[in-house]
Amino acid sequence: MLEARSLSFRYSAKGPWIFRDVSVRAAAGEVLAVLGPNARGKTTMLKCLAGIHRPVSGSVQIAGRVGYVPQSHSVVFAFSVLDIVLMGRARTVKMYSTPSAADRAAAREALRRVGAAHLAEREYTGLSGGERQLVLIARALVSDCDTIVLDEPASALDLRNQARVLIVLRALADEGMAVVMTTHHPDHALHVAERSMLMVDADDQRVGPTRELLTDALLSRMYGVPIVTAEVETPSAVRRLTVPDFGRGIA
Repeated sequence: MLEARSLSFRYSAKGPWIFRDVSVRAAAGEVLAVLGPNARGKTTMLKCLAGIHRPVSGSVQIAGRVGYVPQSHSVVFAFSVLDIVLMGRARTVKMYSTPSAADRAAAREALRRVGAAHLAEREYTGLSGGERQLVLIARALVSDCDTIVLDEPASALDLRNQARVLIVLRALADEGMAVVMTTHHPDHALHVAERSMLMVDADDQRVGPTRELLTDALLSRMYGVPIVTAEVETPSAVRRLTVPDFGRGIA
């Protein structure tokens, strides 16, 4: 659904490289997680994949449409949730026209898909962080996208809302969509992503099956803190989790 080949980016001709010679793909029916420390270029990479930034070199090939969900979103007016989702239909609404009954039905269906149909008439500004994320995902879905690209969709959410968002993303992949997400949480990648990309530094980005790629040694090196992984039995399954050692000094 989406494939980047030899992608390189920097913000100015003489500025430092954010990343160089990156090749990665996201296939239909899978989740690709992009991980790395702060300021390592995850958001920039995501915007290149979504077509928002133009890379300095390399190419991005996309089959179908891409829906983009930013890390944060604010509005000035008290739009209803339904109106926020309808904004995703902008390309189908002609100039000086208003959304049709079909557009409104599509928006309600998108809200239903993410489990937020009950929020349709609420004011967007009155929602919780987790509810807003679900609405923004619905806004991307109503554009009839085949690939959805999300920048830290579970950041700043409590545990329950993290779970809600991850469940929705996994369900979208299971329905055949390609899902690309950045995250600060290796556990999120281990829980929902078939493949991951680790942005270690500008010249070191590694892509592979999540469970094989997210090793103790590589995660510890990338984040600069000792990390070990452990198998934990939960009520639903045995899961692999990462445990950072906060008791030791950090350089």
